[in-house]
Amino acid sequence: MAEGNPRRVLVIGAGIVGLALAWRLRQAGAEVSVVDAEPPGEGGASFGNAGAISASSVAPLAMPGLLKQVPRMLLDRAAPLHVPAGYWLRAAPWLARFVAAARPASVTRATAALDGLLRLATEQHQALVREIGAPELLRPHGQLYLYRGATQLAKDQASWAIRAAHGARLERLDRAGILALEPAVGPAYQMAIFLADHAHCASPLRYARRLAEVFRQAGGSILRDRVTALTTQDGRISGAQGQAGHHPADAVVLAAGAWSARLAAPLGYRIPLESQRGYHVDLPEPGFTLTRPVIPADRKVFITPMEGALRVAGTVEFGGLDRAPDPARAKLLYDDLAAVFPEARPAPAEGFWMGHRPCLPDSVPVIGPAQRVPGLFFAFGHGHLGLTGSAPTAELLAPAVLGRPSNRDLSPYAAERFAGA
Repeated sequence: MAEGNPRRVLVIGAGIVGLALAWRLRQAGAEVSVVDAEPPGEGGASFGNAGAISASSVAPLAMPGLLKQVPRMLLDRAAPLHVPAGYWLRAAPWLARFVAAARPASVTRATAALDGLLRLATEQHQALVREIGAPELLRPHGQLYLYRGATQLAKDQASWAIRAAHGARLERLDRAGILALEPAVGPAYQMAIFLADHAHCASPLRYARRLAEVFRQAGGSILRDRVTALTTQDGRISGAQGQAGHHPADAVVLAAGAWSARLAAPLGYRIPLESQRGYHVDLPEPGFTLTRPVIPADRKVFITPMEGALRVAGTVEFGGLDRAPDPARAKLLYDDLAAVFPEARPAPAEGFWMGHRPCLPDSVPVIGPAQRVPGLFFAFGHGHLGLTGSAPTAELLAPAVLGRPSNRDLSPYAAERFAGA
C-alpha cells in the first residue's frame, strides 16, 4: 500500500455490511481485522432478514402523506408499524424527524442518494457471491408485490413512480399473471407489480459465514469482543476498546448496525439512529411451494423461500436495543401468511427471531469519513436494506478507507447532514 495509507484497518461489526467491506479491503492489500461480540452474521439483522436484493428500493420510507398514518401506528398493536405505549416519548424525536423527512425536497434528496448507492446492487452481489464461491446463494427470480385491487395499488403509486423514474422495470400483472408465477396466492389479491430483474438470497446467514470464511483464508482476522468505546490519540482515531482489551488500528470503520450511534456519541456525533425491530418465523413445511419473495402490500411482510424453510419476515416495532422481544408481534406473521396463502398448513415454528434494523429518518445510510475524527469511517444505518446495500457500500467506501482516489461523491451519506451530528 502507498505510504500514508492506513496499514491496519479495524472493522467494528461482523454483519453483512462489515464483512463485505472487510473482504474488499483485504483484497486490496490492507491488514484488516473484524471485531464483534457475536459470531459472523449472527448479531443485528444479518441473521434474520428477508433475503431480498432490492436494487430499485430508492423511495424512502418517509413519503408525503405519511402524517395521516401516524395515529394508527401508535395505537394499533396489530399495525405493521407499532410503537409500544411505554416507548412513545423515547421515539418521539425520531418520529418527528421521520415526518419531516417526508417533505418533497427531502424525498428527492434521499431518492437520489439511495439510487446512487443501490443502482448496481444486483450485479455487485452477483460478482461477490462468485468471488466467494457461493453463486447458488443468489436466486434471480424477481420479486412479486401483491395488491387487492386498483384502489390499494394507487396508494403506492408515488413510490412506484419514483422507482420507474430511476430505471426500475415494472410489470403490472392481473390475477392470471399472479397465478402464472405463484399458483398458491389466494383470491384476495387481484393485481401485482412484478420486478423481474430483482433477486433474493436463499440464506443471509450462510452468505455472511462464507464471507467470513474466505476473509480468514485471505489473511483477515475476526475477533470476538464487545467494543465499548472508540479511542483517539492526538485527535485521530487510534483503535477501539473492548471488554477483552484494546484493538489498535490506523483506521476504524464503524459498521455495528443499530449499536453504532452509541459508539459514535462520545466523539460528538449525535446521529438519530433508531432500531426498527423486525421479526421472522421460519417454516420448514409450509404446505405449498414458492419460487420468489412475495410481498403483500397491505401486510408489509416479505414471504421468502429460503434454504430448507419458508421465511415470513416483517413488522416494524420501536422499542430500542434493550427491550425484550414481543411474542405477540411474531404471532402476527402467521396471520399475514394465511391472508396471502389461505391453503397453507404450516406446522408452528419453534420460536421466532427478532433483530434490530438500524434506521435513520431519511432512510439514507451513513457512509464515509468522520470529518472531525481523522481515520474514522462510518458504514451503518441501512435500515431495511442492509443486505441489499452491503456489497454496494463496500465498493463505495473501500477507496476512501484506503486513501485512494474515487470519482464517487460521499457527501449525500455524510453523518454531518444531521443537525447536532
